[in-house]
Amino acid sequence: MLRLSKGKRAKGAIKGAPEDFKVEEISSNGTTLKIGTSYRPEQLGLEEREGNFTIFVMQKTGWNTAHALKSIAQKANRGMKSIGFAGTKDRISQSTQLCSIFGAEPDLIRQIRIKDIQINGAWKYDSKIELGMLAGNHFTITVRNVSDPDSIAKNAEALAGLFPNYFGEQRFGSRKNNFDVGLSILKGDFEGAVMTFLTDTSNETNQEAISARGRLAEYHDFTEALDYFPTYLRYERSILDYLSKSERNFANALKKLPRSIALMFVHSVEDTIFNSELETMIKEGHTTPRNGDLVCPQEQPRFYDLSNTSRYEPGKQGFMVGNILGYETEEPTDFEKGELERLGLTPESFKVKGMSELNCRGAKRVLFAPFSGFEAETNGENPILSFSLPSGSYATVFLDELLEAESQEQGQAEEKI
Repeated sequence: MLRLSKGKRAKGAIKGAPEDFKVEEISSNGTTLKIGTSYRPEQLGLEEREGNFTIFVMQKTGWNTAHALKSIAQKANRGMKSIGFAGTKDRISQSTQLCSIFGAEPDLIRQIRIKDIQINGAWKYDSKIELGMLAGNHFTITVRNVSDPDSIAKNAEALAGLFPNYFGEQRFGSRKNNFDVGLSILKGDFEGAVMTFLTDTSNETNQEAISARGRLAEYHDFTEALDYFPTYLRYERSILDYLSKSERNFANALKKLPRSIALMFVHSVEDTIFNSELETMIKEGHTTPRNGDLVCPQEQPRFYDLSNTSRYEPGKQGFMVGNILGYETEEPTDFEKGELERLGLTPESFKVKGMSELNCRGAKRVLFAPFSGFEAETNGENPILSFSLPSGSYATVFLDELLEAESQEQGQAEEKI
């Protein structure tokens, strides 16, 4: 992906330990949920209300959001469907976030004890916390062994408050094949989608998995594959188990995956087109609004208001907005039309026949996102960077504008924050 900043980038390492990557959620009213701080509802623009929900502030270290909340739900004798949260946070991080649970009292949630998880406030409420109910995130990141620390601040200054709002590489899967699986789904080729998911080895790193995938690709025996597919490939094994009993029903086999996983495949097609258009705009120098471009206004504390878009005219201020394609996209750009044609798709392709749970209506996304409060604290070869980003933007994408950051995280893709 092309960068907006043109300065020299120093090399450095991130995510050597969770404490090196701190993520503090910024609530909808602009309050940053500080690590180690307890909160009351009025501090977050809420008020305690009688109802069947408990809202709580979760702090975690070395857990991803889903696993941490699953552990809390189990302690409260509730299922994952009772849980709500505003946004997901990385496993290799120390982070705070606003969550909710149905059918558990605040006192019970406050008393839960789980290693590296703590509850920084809990109260009753009459509705759940929904995905997206946050303004953004504040990051404090220690970068280790930086070759030229001074270059980081220079690159941040050169960006003038904006960076390319790419979807991060983690959206495309550790094997980099989410796009291929998603494209097959959108074309109604469910067999192709399943076989790519099960057998593609192009970016596989585990030798046992490479052998298993290659063997299945050669012999197509789903029953036998259950004997040799590694047990840690639990999603693959759930599909194999189904296909061993219903060999040709590939659409239903995909339904054995959690909906969130299957949706990632389709989203990766949308995300790839968005990233490609953004990269083309940077290549062509189209980095500020032109007549007719879609823009949205600045808004605090949410950084900008995507619900209020209009066409740019000279003198108007605003952030450039692009499409995340879907079946409700009304005005695809010429670039998007060309990409859809090249891929053999139309907007209607995002209505997945026989799998309506994977339908994608489309959305809007800022092309060049703002960052605020950037500071680089000198700490020898280990500078500490702090900054805030809007909800949905990736810290790793922003960092890529500043330095060549090698993640020390092993075998764990970063989640969307």
